[in-house]
Amino acid sequence: MQFSKRRRRQTIRKRIRKKIKGTAEKPRLSVYRSNKDIYCQAIDDVNGVTLFAVSSRDNGIEQTGTKTEIAKRVGQALASKAEEKGVSAALFDRGGYLYHGRVKALAEGAREGGLKF
Repeated sequence: MQFSKRRRRQTIRKRIRKKIKGTAEKPRLSVYRSNKDIYCQAIDDVNGVTLFAVSSRDNGIEQTGTKTEIAKRVGQALASKAEEKGVSAALFDRGGYLYHGRVKALAEGAREGGLKF
């Protein structure tokens, strides 16, 4: 039986979440990619709290260029926000998406900003 794209992504997402647990010192960076925008948040799974979040809809993110370039800027903004909060390392949760395109650009932007995965 074939699953729809959405159902397949949800299955992969559950498989990833079994292995990854974020803490306050090393939060889980959860990525959500819509057709137009990309969102990322740092989550402390132990306390069930979102520490901070960044998206392509934020005012500080320049909206010119391709969606991949915007995703890279979101990653850099994420790294700077993590630095403000005192977070230097994190676990990357790709959310069931392939590590390719915008998801990869966001991760590379965060690494360039000084965040370690």
